[in-house]
Amino acid sequence: MLIVETIAKIRRYHFVEGKKIKQIVRDLRISRNTVRKVLRSGATEHRYERDTQPVPKLGPFTERLEALLEEDAK
Repeated sequence: MLIVETIAKIRRYHFVEGKKIKQIVRDLRISRNTVRKVLRSGATEHRYERDTQPVPKLGPFTERLEALLEEDAK
């Protein structure tokens, strides 16, 4: 995942310093496709948000586990 600093470096290298994509890839050691995506999007930050939160695998057993922990504490 890209952080804001890396995105800023990519944009600065390309637009201010005039470096080519190939040189940016070598300097930052990231994918050429990633550099292209950042330059084309114009975004200064990448975010990923889930649509739905997955249910934990222990979901059906939480009540029983809590009861066992309470018994063990006594």
